[in-house]
Amino acid sequence: MKNLVIVESPAKAKKIEKFLGPDYKVMSSFGHIRDLRKKGMSVDVEDSFQPVYEIPDDKKELVRRLKAAAKEADTVWLASDEDREGEAIAWHLYEVLGLKPEHTHRIVFHEITKPAILNAIANPRGIDIDIVNAQQARRVLDRIVGFELSPVLWKKIRPSLSAGRVQSVAAKLICEREKEVEAFTPQPFFRVNALFAKEDGRTFRAEYSRRLDTEEAARSLLDHCASASFRISDITVKPISRKPAPPFTTSTLQQEAGRKLGFSVNTTMRIAQKLYEDGRITYMRTDSMNLSRLAVADMAKEIKSQYGDDYLQTRSYHTHSKGAQEAHEAIRPTYVSHRDIPGTDQERRLYQLIWRRAVASQMSDALLEKTNVEIAVSGIDDSFRASGETVKFEGFMKVYDNPDAETDQQREGDDLLPPLSKGEDLAAERITATQRFTQPPARYTESSLVRKMEELGIGRPSTYAPTISTIQQRGYIAHGEKEGTPRSYDVLTLEKGKVAKKTLQENTGSDRGRLVPTDTGMVVNDFLSEYFPDILDYNFTARIEQKFDEIAEGKLPWQKEMAIFYDGFHPFIEKADSMRLEHKVGERVLGEDPKTGRRVSVKIGRFGPVVQIGEASDEEKPLFASLHDDQSIQTITLEEALKLFDLPRRIGEFEGEEVSAAIGRFGPYVRHGKSFVSIPKDLAPQTITLEEAIELIERKRTEEANKVIKTFGDEMPGVEVLRGRFGPYIAYKKAGARKAANYKIPKTQDPEALTAADVRALMEAQDAAPKKTKRTSKK
Repeated sequence: MKNLVIVESPAKAKKIEKFLGPDYKVMSSFGHIRDLRKKGMSVDVEDSFQPVYEIPDDKKELVRRLKAAAKEADTVWLASDEDREGEAIAWHLYEVLGLKPEHTHRIVFHEITKPAILNAIANPRGIDIDIVNAQQARRVLDRIVGFELSPVLWKKIRPSLSAGRVQSVAAKLICEREKEVEAFTPQPFFRVNALFAKEDGRTFRAEYSRRLDTEEAARSLLDHCASASFRISDITVKPISRKPAPPFTTSTLQQEAGRKLGFSVNTTMRIAQKLYEDGRITYMRTDSMNLSRLAVADMAKEIKSQYGDDYLQTRSYHTHSKGAQEAHEAIRPTYVSHRDIPGTDQERRLYQLIWRRAVASQMSDALLEKTNVEIAVSGIDDSFRASGETVKFEGFMKVYDNPDAETDQQREGDDLLPPLSKGEDLAAERITATQRFTQPPARYTESSLVRKMEELGIGRPSTYAPTISTIQQRGYIAHGEKEGTPRSYDVLTLEKGKVAKKTLQENTGSDRGRLVPTDTGMVVNDFLSEYFPDILDYNFTARIEQKFDEIAEGKLPWQKEMAIFYDGFHPFIEKADSMRLEHKVGERVLGEDPKTGRRVSVKIGRFGPVVQIGEASDEEKPLFASLHDDQSIQTITLEEALKLFDLPRRIGEFEGEEVSAAIGRFGPYVRHGKSFVSIPKDLAPQTITLEEAIELIERKRTEEANKVIKTFGDEMPGVEVLRGRFGPYIAYKKAGARKAANYKIPKTQDPEALTAADVRALMEAQDAAPKKTKRTSKK
């Protein structure tokens, strides 16, 4: 073998091997082959923060194969991705495989096409150790924070919690927004809209120039309008132009795919990864808006061919996000002539979004004409206003309508105005005053959270998706499912000279599809904000990201920066670890149980938020009950908390299904889905915890799994050798029968050694034996 090329993924390996020919063997490293050792911190604080690496067990065989292949090759080409993680993967391969500089080349490319691969081979470079050090610094710092901070959370809040440098800050954004929403008091007002008609009968809509605070003010305006006259007092027409948005970066792709296609951040990146590995798009982790000259030329050719010269306007874009790094291109199609591609529906939709955005970025401005109309009302100074837009030249909007279009077609109808002239009299067919309410700040979606993180300089293109996934997996945030609560609102309508009022209902406060913090997330955030303010400070987090950038540029020594951080961070750990708290963090005392006089409180328990009756120091054991999904330790009342101890009682959730406790015909039991498990005498359904219930459920599963000693498949369908209360036995359930027939196994026979013939003989013998009849005594 002359050449060994090592890439990150097997899909990429297959594609690249086709381009390079028989002198090249392409293998995959399946991502990182080495990482920080799982056990302990694995960072030697005393020795300049040296990381302690290990090869995971599931990668050892792969490493053996790569080493063997590297020994056979004349030249090894390290072709991992062109970002910090990719550079670190190349370095780890170089170190672990024992490669020599004279026989090793580092190559990079941002698209998997034959020209790009051949160009990379023709222009190799060495491993950039500064970029590697930036990745090591991030990995080491994140391990230090997680390893030292998580045990503090275990001790002060509950076991199994974890903290992360970027994840905790992302969770803080969601927690702070939730507090703003909870503190918000909606203020009512009235919005007034009118439907005006010209003499020829054509109509258009207009809105009153100001909002009205009260129903009295709204009714007074409508009463006045009942006898008022309306005339167009002013018309202004001005040309406006709209510019296309730049081609996608990682964050803008995640935002737009969420907004237009309904994709989660993870889904977007998974599909984009597949498109990249299939050679459909350029590298998908980038914060660059640049396009190569070749790409711009190809797009220009496509635009001229499909739409004409008037639609072409080549442009260059520059990145403005904080700490922009990785000088890739923006995300674009590799072959702009491929407007559509084969693949799944999701792949095709995301590809078309990328294609349209990239092509539109090189197209002409859209030219529109905006008309503003002022409608005077006799007897008052305020007026009604209408506006509309007319498209004079579609430009880029022929391909990509930025505001809200998901298709190539232009919206029509809402903003169209009939021909109007100054001084023209109008008739008000209907005027409506609708009660509205001021809106709280919007909860984040995954897309808007990515936008906020990028704006603050928190994280980088490669970290947005895993950060959001991590805080969801850890149970700190969730996708809201509340539909909201009903709210009444009033509508006053002036029609045919009369004002009528009706009251309607709407839903308010829905968080469906939005990111909301869990009780655990709120408690952890409050604790970290109080005792580790720097870790959760947005500017501090952004400054660390900037330092990583400077390390990557060779401007800062990474180990010195780790020492500076650790010297400021570790004392806070020691202080928080040693402090004594009267109650668990986040615990709320609700009052006393009227039946027992014992204290009732809510807190974060081992399996989530719980109500507790009594204290650990009491002679009698405390009682626990899990909160329902729609309850919160922040807002639950004493009455609501005590109801959780009524039967049947919801204990919590296990494996996605509810766990409850109740008493039935045969005694107390736990229900999990369709499974029922008896509660033993030393436990009670009113107080059994989720942990105890799960133990019972799993014990029953184990018993049932061990119950079957032997089956005989098609040879004897419906026949099983089972373990029973009184020893092993044979059960035979005929097709369609409600119950199985049972047969004894003599103690002289080993149930595990029974053959089908043995079982058949035992069944036939017992079926042929005379049936025993019960004797009854005569009175």
